[in-house]
Amino acid sequence: MEISSEIKKRAFTFVILIGVVSLFADMTYESARSINGPFLAILGASGAVVGIVSGLGELIGYVVRFFSGFIGDRTKRYWSVAFVGYFINLVAVPLLALAGNWEVAAALMITERIGKGIRVPVRDAMLSYASENIKRGWAFGVHEALDQIGAVLGPLIVAFALFHNLGYRVGYTFLLLPALIALTVLLVSMKVFPSPRNLASSQAKITLDNGYPKSFWIYMGAASLIAAGFVDFPLIAYHFKSASAVPQDWIPVYYSIAMGVDALAALAAGRLFDRIGIRTLALVSVLSAAAAPLVFLGHSELIILGMVFWGISMGAQESIMRAAVADLVPIDKRGSGYGIFNTGFGIAWFIGSALMGVLYDVSILGLVLFSALIQLISIPLFLRSRKVAI
Repeated sequence: MEISSEIKKRAFTFVILIGVVSLFADMTYESARSINGPFLAILGASGAVVGIVSGLGELIGYVVRFFSGFIGDRTKRYWSVAFVGYFINLVAVPLLALAGNWEVAAALMITERIGKGIRVPVRDAMLSYASENIKRGWAFGVHEALDQIGAVLGPLIVAFALFHNLGYRVGYTFLLLPALIALTVLLVSMKVFPSPRNLASSQAKITLDNGYPKSFWIYMGAASLIAAGFVDFPLIAYHFKSASAVPQDWIPVYYSIAMGVDALAALAAGRLFDRIGIRTLALVSVLSAAAAPLVFLGHSELIILGMVFWGISMGAQESIMRAAVADLVPIDKRGSGYGIFNTGFGIAWFIGSALMGVLYDVSILGLVLFSALIQLISIPLFLRSRKVAI
């Protein structure tokens, strides 16, 4: 059945609106993530603590996604769940300005991840409905590109504070403004599109049984290996500061560069995904595996190249990795499907982050080998999931 231009226009408008929400949301919490590692170090945390806090925040946030996804599917109140998540996610960031020790700061950082965990499955489910009527990879790629514009601009805000010797706390305080803008645009989106499920094509596949296809579980295993081997930026930032590999004031700028690459990579990966599907992720895995050796063992230009590869991998994770889930899960199980996928992804992320945090204090070379090898192992699984799905 031919999809009318009006339906496509409404679907794309929804993607843009949610993308703008994500733009200002990322401007808020990605800015914080660009300095969370050094801030914890200033408050007395060790490398192991930074790795564990980063991983634990991701773990709890991803486990929460399991429940929020099911709640979204069961109640169909996607917007309500999303709003609660965005509120917690965004308000926790400027409160970091008040943290007096690393324990309080760590608690707020974990709270921020919990808020993100609550909102992500239902947001992605709503985006998947809109993407039924436009190219799947392109829809998620455009959303991620807008998302990362905020992630590029945001760290420059805290970099401004550091360059002018205003300190980390003032930097966190500046982030209250984009947080309020994100919540305002979210309320507008809720008003304009009260029932996002109606954006889906009437021909979308329905559930024929109570399970998930084998291809979904294989794909989830491959993605989990990427999660386990992907070094989170707080540990990278900690290394930059501790090893004096990058001047402290420039750490947020390096993160901003990676986020700019992320945005461009999301668009390119989205287009490629619409042509060759999951094989795109197999290609990206090679670059992702090369990031850690360049970042932790390289100098100057090699570090920048490593951050470029890191940004490409992040762009793929946040766009086409999510898009593929929509292709593998029936439409009436999208929220719970994203919840299950993200929970497995988060558990792997926590285990990997905690291990790499410990490895950093023991052997940086060991960290690099672990990161690279485990991500390369994901490649045959991505290709296998594609064959099973066909």
